[in-house]
Amino acid sequence: MSVLSVIGGQWGDEGKGKVVDLLARQVEVVARYQGGANAGHTVVADGKEFILHLIPTGILHPHVHCIIGSGVVVDPVALVDEIKQLREGGIQVGGNLVIGKRTHMIMPYHKVLDSHMEELLGVNRIGTTGRGIGPAYSDKAARLGIRVCDLYDEKVLADRVRVSLAIKKRLLAGISLDEEERRALEEDYILEVCDEVREILAPHVRNTDAEILEAITNNRRVLLEGAQGILLDLDMGTYPYVTSSNTGVGGALSGLGMPLGKVGAVVAVMKAYCTRVGQGPFPSELHGDEGERLRLGGGEFGATTGRPRRCGWFDAVAACHAVQVTGADALVVTKLDVLDNLDSIRICVGYEIGGKRITTFPAEATILERCIPVYEDFQGWKEPTAGVRNYGDLPVKAKEYLSHLGRLTGKPIWMISTGPDREDTIEVRNPFSVIEEGLG
Repeated sequence: MSVLSVIGGQWGDEGKGKVVDLLARQVEVVARYQGGANAGHTVVADGKEFILHLIPTGILHPHVHCIIGSGVVVDPVALVDEIKQLREGGIQVGGNLVIGKRTHMIMPYHKVLDSHMEELLGVNRIGTTGRGIGPAYSDKAARLGIRVCDLYDEKVLADRVRVSLAIKKRLLAGISLDEEERRALEEDYILEVCDEVREILAPHVRNTDAEILEAITNNRRVLLEGAQGILLDLDMGTYPYVTSSNTGVGGALSGLGMPLGKVGAVVAVMKAYCTRVGQGPFPSELHGDEGERLRLGGGEFGATTGRPRRCGWFDAVAACHAVQVTGADALVVTKLDVLDNLDSIRICVGYEIGGKRITTFPAEATILERCIPVYEDFQGWKEPTAGVRNYGDLPVKAKEYLSHLGRLTGKPIWMISTGPDREDTIEVRNPFSVIEEGLG
């Protein structure tokens, strides 16, 4: 099957957007399967920067059919704004964008709940973006959600809004709300927001599960695009410091209504170092000047929020966990060029806790927080890799470093990113060629 799933192999922000954009030139369908507008995929194409939050990265290629699947939670106002911004930037957005009827929507009251939940958690806060993602997924699980198809049945919409608001008002009772937040809890306002987006979105709304099946049946090349990374997965990540959806292949299957066994290959995208945003354990995190050097060199600030990312060395323990639970067939290594000027580079190859060494990724965040990283040190190459597009042109020490990443994770590296532009990429093996040759 010519279906490739691109998974974030760390805590998100690995550069999946660039990878999907690059591979989209070879496919007919790009499908986004989970997450919300808290995710930001940054792509530099022909010198222009595009930041995509909800719309699949394939939209930058006119021939690609883009699908927002049922596993995504869509802020309809943000989606309308994103469509408008892309069109103003000269990008075609018409019949090439499809939104699933079963997709759940983020309502204004979800954002109110999100911000006050973080406030109530205090020192135990998760560090969310405040965009209503968690509360929208909570409503989905509690069968209180409002789906895109509900926009087109006004009685159903009004009934569901009324019930959901009644519960939200009780949850927020006793909490001081400002005028804007109080308005977000008014039924008339919510229905007004729905009125504003209904006709704009209508041409894009269809049964996306049927479209995915049709594409697979006709043996089209399909690219599955996720948000965040597997270490933020609701089940396999550093719970509770995780996102509210399944970021791995399971999320792709359920979020798109895709039959089991149809994914031809899985690639896990990983930076040549590690980053994460928000709260949560991060064993190989660097503090002080070292961390700041990586942050500035890699431009490690959130595409959606602008928040500075926490930076650290590559964590092979976490990477092996990611490979195991995603079933990754290969790696894509990004931002190799950020390490160009370092005298020495480290890889975390194990953890110590209580005087004992472990090489498996703990399920308990409290244990992971106490883990002391065990490092292997490598000599830096001190030569430019930025913009290199042929593997043979990489410095010897950079090749050795990449070889160690492959050895430690047990997976081959199919692609290497050496800069932000889509062309600053080394293709060691073409993922679709590998799939079609039978993963040889």
